[in-house]
Amino acid sequence: MPALIKDGAILEDSWLPVDNEVSSTEKGRILSLTQWLSCADKRGTAVQIETSDDPAHLFDYLDQLALIAVYFPVFTDGRGFSHGRALREQGFSGELRATGHFIRDQLTYLRRVGFNAFVLNDPIAVKEALGSLADFSEHYQAAYDQPMPLFRRR
Repeated sequence: MPALIKDGAILEDSWLPVDNEVSSTEKGRILSLTQWLSCADKRGTAVQIETSDDPAHLFDYLDQLALIAVYFPVFTDGRGFSHGRALREQGFSGELRATGHFIRDQLTYLRRVGFNAFVLNDPIAVKEALGSLADFSEHYQAAYDQPMPLFRRR
């Protein structure tokens, strides 16, 4: 079972993963973008977008979504970082989850653009991954987690 880090803690995942074979939009399941778009009542739902999807489809419903997961097909695909930042800049305040193929070294940067949850495929490495969120104590650049660059904070 994949391990979940959310808001700096290791937790049990209460959401069922995306299943494209399921036609119903059962409560408690993360929906694909196609499933979610066909959903009449979007309140309290969760959606997973691919890096090839346009996150603008979600912008009018951000206050209704409980969770947005961004699936990284390979760790070298940086579009998910841009999606996370765009969703936070548009006002999404719920759980923003990174899932798929990213590496431990990217967790700090994912958090900096607004991700607060990470699904890891290797449950053994979850403690080390959690520790990597504290790899850097200070950042020069402004980001979602620190809007002021270091030179402005001095």
